[in-house]
Amino acid sequence: MKRLIHLILLLLCAQGISAQNTSGVIKGTVRTSDGQPAPFVSVLLKNNNRGVVTDMKGEFSFRRLQPGAYTILVTLVGYEPLEKEVRVAGTETVNVPLQLTVSNLQLQEVTIKGTQPSKKESEYIARLPIKNIENPQVYNVVNKELMKEQMITTFDDAIKNAPGVSRLWSSTGRPGDGAGYFIVRGFSVQPTMIDGVAGLTNGGIDPANTERIEVIKGPSGTLFGSSLVSFGGLMNIVTKKPYDTFGGDITYTAGGFGLNRVTADINTPLDGEKKFLLRVNAAYHNEGSFQDAGFKKSFFFAPSFSYQASDRLSFHLNTEIYNAESTNTLMVFLNRNRQLIARTPAELGIDFNRSFTSNDISYKTPTTNLVGQIKYKLSDTWTSQTVAAHSIRKSDGYYSYVMFLDAADPKPNDSLLSRFVYTQNQQAITTNVQQNFIGDFKLGSLRNRVVVGVDFLNQQTTNNYSPYALFDIVSAVNARDPRYGQLTRPAVDAKLGSLTSGYTKNAATTYAYGAYISDVLNITKALSAMMSLRFDYFDNKGTKNHLTGALTGNYNQRAFSPKFGLVYQVVQDKVSLFANYMNGFRNITAAQPNPALGLDIKYKPQQANQLEGGVKVELLNNSINFTASYYDIKVTNMSRQVTAKGNDGVDYNYTIQDGVQRSKGFEADANVTPVTGLNLFAGYGYNDSKMVESAPNVKGRRPTSAGPQHVANFWLGYTTPGGSLQGLGAGFGGNYASENVTTNDLNTGIFTLPAYTVLNATVFYQAKSFRLAVKLDNIANKEYFGGWTTVEKQLPRRLSASAGFRF
Repeated sequence: MKRLIHLILLLLCAQGISAQNTSGVIKGTVRTSDGQPAPFVSVLLKNNNRGVVTDMKGEFSFRRLQPGAYTILVTLVGYEPLEKEVRVAGTETVNVPLQLTVSNLQLQEVTIKGTQPSKKESEYIARLPIKNIENPQVYNVVNKELMKEQMITTFDDAIKNAPGVSRLWSSTGRPGDGAGYFIVRGFSVQPTMIDGVAGLTNGGIDPANTERIEVIKGPSGTLFGSSLVSFGGLMNIVTKKPYDTFGGDITYTAGGFGLNRVTADINTPLDGEKKFLLRVNAAYHNEGSFQDAGFKKSFFFAPSFSYQASDRLSFHLNTEIYNAESTNTLMVFLNRNRQLIARTPAELGIDFNRSFTSNDISYKTPTTNLVGQIKYKLSDTWTSQTVAAHSIRKSDGYYSYVMFLDAADPKPNDSLLSRFVYTQNQQAITTNVQQNFIGDFKLGSLRNRVVVGVDFLNQQTTNNYSPYALFDIVSAVNARDPRYGQLTRPAVDAKLGSLTSGYTKNAATTYAYGAYISDVLNITKALSAMMSLRFDYFDNKGTKNHLTGALTGNYNQRAFSPKFGLVYQVVQDKVSLFANYMNGFRNITAAQPNPALGLDIKYKPQQANQLEGGVKVELLNNSINFTASYYDIKVTNMSRQVTAKGNDGVDYNYTIQDGVQRSKGFEADANVTPVTGLNLFAGYGYNDSKMVESAPNVKGRRPTSAGPQHVANFWLGYTTPGGSLQGLGAGFGGNYASENVTTNDLNTGIFTLPAYTVLNATVFYQAKSFRLAVKLDNIANKEYFGGWTTVEKQLPRRLSASAGFRF
């Protein structure tokens, strides 16, 4: 680790030393007609055979120019071509601000256009600035404009707009896995990344600082490693960045079940030259529950700072501070050892408007995430990017859950719930450092866009828990059971205080070192290939038990992760066919065989390999954006426990790796703007998952972590673009999910959550300086459920309203 830090410091020092210019420089910023930066726009020097593409801020530069006159040509579909004459004298740097004009339209005034289809271009997906149309990987984008139109107040609601994604269960606040779980391509996924690097939490995520959410599909171990991603994909939160004018907004939202939320977004330059920029996003959120107990309240503060030190060197720092307290969401855990009596939520007979907890049984999940980035343009063809992320997250307080265990009834039934509770106190610290060198150059006539990088990840956890205590057993169906109201903090403290064993006090540390290279090679103008490879070394230092002094679980593993993709643009920059092979891996801690078994097993990382093919369409200046693909993922080296008799005659458990899971399916994503002001967002996902080789009780069955087979989402929004009703708009949409087998085991049988369709609508009016909006969630008041071996009722109908002031 010290060597890696020394290497990064050496690189940073090298970046601060620039060679003396012996030639001129042209640099500038391209903006669209509404003043916004225009990323990924082609900028050419006519008759000079040189061209560049603007970065995410719309900035570009040409270096090593001889004195003389140059003509800059800027082209972007839907805008008039822009030419500008520039003269370079000696070694001077010429700044050229450029603003595009919409084709055949002169803007007379501020025009409200409504929510536009998401521009999918991103510097995080491939760690390269390549367009969606030329990327062989599938990803979906949920942007802040859509979230505003839908009056989104939680990350969980925002992610419903991503095709093929559904929530398995809500955030629990538990140490290590307390964030929410979602389904992507048949595998459970948690949001773990901010701006392409580690950004972890044990609780919820406030969307106040979210510019967009990127859902990157498929096993992505080659560029993202194994510790933070799933075989189904990953979720990356792109934060709001500072810009060079003063502005902002403040919004208040109120709604049913005690919803009160205030957000603020304020941006300002800090100096006259606009090199120092500051943006602050903040939110206060307080919400009750539709059940008889339950709440969540949080405060979020996210200052973001950028500094353009020179035309080559820039700095960016994003800080997110999140403090939250809440009660546990009611998740009814089903029995896992015997045949279930009830097989649907209705058969359970539970009144799900009861919480089975109390408001003084709560926990806190404070989180701090910091992401810093240094970019240095080494030359016209190479850029150095150094990124460091540091997060501290905690789980502190009372965790409670309920489960059918039959502990007090000799005859199995699904009418008595065991209520468990314990106190948790964990702190986890994550440090992630990346160094990337990004190039765009030609070898002969072949264009190469390359990223070469190293990746370091360190995770440290410190745990201090009480034992899990069975507090009591209460009737699930009898609302008059006197035990129901006895779960209080004083009673829990007394229960836990009587326990003399079962306490946890330990610490664990892991390191992961990765090196990768990825090259997008333009074989012809229409045909390109992506070739990528990663080497990863995982070092688990084990868990130190501070009560006994024992160290367990220490091991290390190595893995190679390749990736290959082909893209053929049938119509240049408009229609492409793509195919990919992608790999992901997961380091596993396996139970080592007891010496009495006489076994010497070398455990390997799990491996996921995906084959995928499909089509991408982007027409009419991104007014039609469509992606469809078929994928097939095979996971091998999955582990399970078996029992064998040792040479001492005792039965011992040990781990074998003979498991195979297959997940295949189809996905489609469409964002369409047929006329000005009218926008359609729609998605569909079908997934067929099966345990091909596994323990006999689940072999041939759909994993409970795979979620519904069919999921769909749509949203239709319209904003009046002009006239006396300009700014008045409405939106309507919702989500569909097919039946979900939340328990699927030979020992228990199948428990099925019913299919559902949930519809929502908004009405709003937005002017230049203010916005008013009303939303109705779950219009039909549909009772529906989510779960993962659990049953969790979702939000009933709720009316909300918001008022915002913009400046």
